[in-house]
Amino acid sequence: MSDNERDKRLRSSILLETEDLVLVVDTGPDFRQQMLKAGVDKLDAVLFTHEHRDHIAGLDDIRSFNFLQKSPMNIFAEERVNRALKSGFPYVFAEKKYPGIPQVMMHTISSRPFYMETLKIIPIRMMHYRLPVLGFRIGDFAYLTDANYISEAEKEKLFGVKYLVVNALRRETHISHFTLAQAISLIEELSPRFGYLTHISHQMGPSDSWSSELPPNIQPAYDGLVLDL
Repeated sequence: MSDNERDKRLRSSILLETEDLVLVVDTGPDFRQQMLKAGVDKLDAVLFTHEHRDHIAGLDDIRSFNFLQKSPMNIFAEERVNRALKSGFPYVFAEKKYPGIPQVMMHTISSRPFYMETLKIIPIRMMHYRLPVLGFRIGDFAYLTDANYISEAEKEKLFGVKYLVVNALRRETHISHFTLAQAISLIEELSPRFGYLTHISHQMGPSDSWSSELPPNIQPAYDGLVLDL
């Protein structure tokens, strides 16, 4: 156990704000708690990295934003992920809908860049063991979670980023996540101004016990971390 508030992490997710848009990447089981804690009262879209439950289970709670905004929520995901959402939340997609259920506007994406209004979003194809997943680059920022392999061609999309978030599950080899050493190596290869580690397992122990080992420009991410880009 740790008394450090930075070690009390909820499921991995990020909120991205521009002058015009507010996006969230993934809606895990803690989505409602995260939105309330951050005081979010506007949300334009959800981007999904993949269909595992720790990244989609909170989808139902977008209904609060439907109510506030009087509009469906834009959902951007691969076709396979869309199918998983429809299977996991059949009432959302039923032909005859129960009043008050979440309202969504589905958008199918691939690993090709796409736009939301004028905002360019560059998906990054990665592998989560045998499952193809997506990371996302938006301007000088990139977010890569739940993966342990990125091809050289996909890395090309990441050169030039200034802020890079990478999953670093634990020290020991894992079947589907980067280890701490692998995450550090990837950050050093891509050479952003700052690197942040996410999806950190309890097996790493308190962050104070190992963060001093990190290069000066790499640090553990934590709930409530804000980057002003």
